[in-house]
Amino acid sequence: MGHKVHPNGFRLGVYRPWEANWFAVDKDYTKLLHEDLEMRRVILKRLHNAGIAKIETERSSNAQMTVTIHTAKPGIVIGKGGASVDQLREDLEKRFGNRVRISIQEIKQPELDAQLVAENIASQIERRISYRRAMKQSILRTMRSGAQGIRVAMGGRLRGSEMARREWDREGRVPLHTLRANIEFGRATAKTTFGMIGVKVWIYKGLVKVAPRGGEAGAAEIAPQPDGPEQAPAPEAAVETVQPVATVAPPAPAVEAPAAPEAPVVAAPEAPAAAPEAAVEAAPAPAPAPKKASTRRTKAAAEPKSEEETDAPS
Repeated sequence: MGHKVHPNGFRLGVYRPWEANWFAVDKDYTKLLHEDLEMRRVILKRLHNAGIAKIETERSSNAQMTVTIHTAKPGIVIGKGGASVDQLREDLEKRFGNRVRISIQEIKQPELDAQLVAENIASQIERRISYRRAMKQSILRTMRSGAQGIRVAMGGRLRGSEMARREWDREGRVPLHTLRANIEFGRATAKTTFGMIGVKVWIYKGLVKVAPRGGEAGAAEIAPQPDGPEQAPAPEAAVETVQPVATVAPPAPAVEAPAAPEAPVVAAPEAPAAAPEAAVEAAPAPAPAPKKASTRRTKAAAEPKSEEETDAPS
């Protein structure tokens, strides 16, 4: 409990490569390791104003060393007409006795590099700028550049106080225990008149997609999965075809229902005028029809009788 692990070393081999890529026999390992450390110290001391974030080394079998410098200010490293790079290469070759090849990589967004952010804060503290203001401005610029989280911690005699203390600030999320989290870590030292102040910066850029071990074997297991979802749309299509039929069926009987009673009511008066006997025979089937037909016939029979009675006395 309470033990701290370097975030960069904690993720080596998961998705982050080593900064030194070479192989040596047991008797030569110590010598080559100290050469790398001394070479980094020489470059950082000479180009301390060039904004160097990382130095990578690679050794080949023919005693040639390739040095890759990641910097935010490539113009300072290259110099006028490449004079600074040539002078640096010559000094390294004389010092270590190997052929040296230098390549420069430009950092497009220095606000997202933890080492550069820490050095920027340290330089502001050396210029007597308030540590709280420097911390807040750096956090704001980093979050605007697209980072998902940042944490800044300072320790020492802040503002010249007699008792050293530690202050920190954070914005967003910084999951240090997640191995797939792309977290960059950087630290710098501010040398002030009242002591040394240490600055640490953690920047979280999001999760990294790690390829499964075995490569092809993992891809073969994932390939058959799309076959299952292709069969699922079939029942959905069948349900959609049935639903419109069910929705069209109910309105049809609602329209035909009023039309059925209207047809016999209109045809009823025509039948007794042409043939009263046929209408009487057809009347017993429906209940209401015989009542209407009988009333009409009695009225028709009553009319001629009234005429004969009126003619007789005259």
